[in-house]
Amino acid sequence: MKKAVLFDLGGTLVEYYTSAEFPEILSAAIREVRECLREAGSLAVSVEDIWARVEKENYEAEGLGVRPLGGRLARVFRLDEPTASPNMMMDLCRCFMKPIFERAQLCEDAVPALRDLRDKGLKTALVSNTPWGSPAELWREEVERLGLAGLFDALVFCSDVGWRKPDRRIFEFAMERLEVSAEDCLFVGDDPRWDLVGPAGVGMEAAIIDRRGTLEVKDHEPIKSLHELAARLL
Repeated sequence: MKKAVLFDLGGTLVEYYTSAEFPEILSAAIREVRECLREAGSLAVSVEDIWARVEKENYEAEGLGVRPLGGRLARVFRLDEPTASPNMMMDLCRCFMKPIFERAQLCEDAVPALRDLRDKGLKTALVSNTPWGSPAELWREEVERLGLAGLFDALVFCSDVGWRKPDRRIFEFAMERLEVSAEDCLFVGDDPRWDLVGPAGVGMEAAIIDRRGTLEVKDHEPIKSLHELAARLL
């Protein structure tokens, strides 16, 4: 019997957007930041330059290191140290995240499944990457807003660790927080690239959830609902 279940967030417990929708979401996020700077009288870069810089920043590091959102926005909008205080950069990160958080739809099976696991005495943790290296602080606020914070023993985001899934260090960090070993854990996620490969790298069993029935995962049978987790915990 497992002792802990670790979850991805987006696409697993909460729906935000699909990968195909991300370009639209990114555009909306950048427009929000641009408007914040315009209202503050701090917008000093042309629209054309902004979008050219967005194209240059829209990638993740090959070595899986986190590229923080604040730094990306500073480069996109040409904000220097005297202009961009830490408080200002956090405000801009909030602007960036607004169109993403507004799309949040809590999956109907998320809360019942988490409560059932905790009723059974299992530990739970959230282990998630964040779009464009957005701050963990904002995601903790989001988890609280969604009413999920009290259902986890630990919240771990890539920005906490400095490394994105599937890097082993984010999983090791979570296990240390829970005081469990890899063989004691089940990881649940929706993307095989991060949520099968990452756990496998530390010897952790994983379950992929595919609510739409569109994934074809070699040598793995996805679940269609979190209510099916019980069978994977033995």
